[in-house]
Amino acid sequence: MFDFLPDQPAYQFPDLINVAYVTLWAFFLASVIAVTHRLTYRGDQYPNQFFQALVLGSVVTAMVMLAIGDSLARGLGVFGAMAIIRFRTRIEDPRNVLFLFAALSSGLAVGVYGFTISLVGTVIFCLGAVSLYFSPFRTFVHSHQLVIGGNSAVDKKKIESILKDYTYESKLSGSGSDSEDAFRLEYSLSLKGEKDELVRSLAAVDGIKQVRVRPLEFQING
Repeated sequence: MFDFLPDQPAYQFPDLINVAYVTLWAFFLASVIAVTHRLTYRGDQYPNQFFQALVLGSVVTAMVMLAIGDSLARGLGVFGAMAIIRFRTRIEDPRNVLFLFAALSSGLAVGVYGFTISLVGTVIFCLGAVSLYFSPFRTFVHSHQLVIGGNSAVDKKKIESILKDYTYESKLSGSGSDSEDAFRLEYSLSLKGEKDELVRSLAAVDGIKQVRVRPLEFQING
């Protein structure tokens, strides 16, 4: 069906044209996956390092598969070499895990000359991600933490109304009280615009004495 994608068995020693063809295909397909991730990302600060990880990870995977070929000894050698490297970066969002796995899988498929598998799989995966983006099941990235302090007379419904105006999504992550007449609320949220506008609006509410917004530490979560 796809005559321009010559699926073929892995070569023992692939020549230059095959290596270039494979790595370029891995780069292209991973770029499509990375662009899809960027377009379907809902948050105010996109992690550019994750975009690069998606693209370059696929190329590295394709190179590894070309180096292994059909040799069991090479496979065991690569497995031992990878075991030495410790990856400490946490990926908390399952959606990001799947995008990373999709990029690596496309590189793996191309590395064993499965061009049809990698192309069709990438297209279907990206179409599915775009469809979910426009569905009610889309997700938002909470990139900031909001801390509000004030007295018990504050209208909390007013706070919720302001958060709806200035954020895509907010979630109460903690609450407490310093005394009988004081309270403290903590929210994780995804901002629509500048944080200063949100701070000014909340500070104008009667009874609020403290408003602080700070970015959450990024750990490839989205």
